[in-house]
Order: sequence, then C-alpha cells, then structure tokens
Amino acid sequence: MGNPAGATGPASYFPSIERTYGKPIAHWLAVLDQTAGLAHMDQVALLRQTHGLGHGHANALVAWHRSRQGRGA
Repeated sequence: MGNPAGATGPASYFPSIERTYGKPIAHWLAVLDQTAGLAHMDQVALLRQTHGLGHGHANALVAWHRSRQGRGA
C-alpha cells in the first residue's frame, strides 16, 4: 500500500481512515473541533462510540488534531 508523500506518525493513517470510513480527514477534524474541550481519550471514545472508528484510527485523528491546536497528544 505504501505511505503517500512520506507521511509519518498520525498522518500515515489518513489514507486508510478515508478509505475505511468514506469521509475526508477534514470531516473528522471538524468533528474534533466541536469537542475541543474534551480530554484526548474522551475525544477518542467519542469517535469510537458515536462514529464507529477503530481505536487506532480515532487516536491518530485526535493526536493530529491536538498537535495542530498546539495542545499535544
């Protein structure tokens, strides 16, 4: 399968997330924008329970989102 454009870390999951759940990464980041007040694992749990994402995919999205917000994982 490979790693497009040499993505590493959480971004390396993005092609699989888009393929598996049928929505662009921007959709999931918008969902996370609405949950910015939650702790990391609470955001992961929300993605898993409400949207059906697997743990690894949810965790990668949250880690990426938080790093972009300057909040770290």
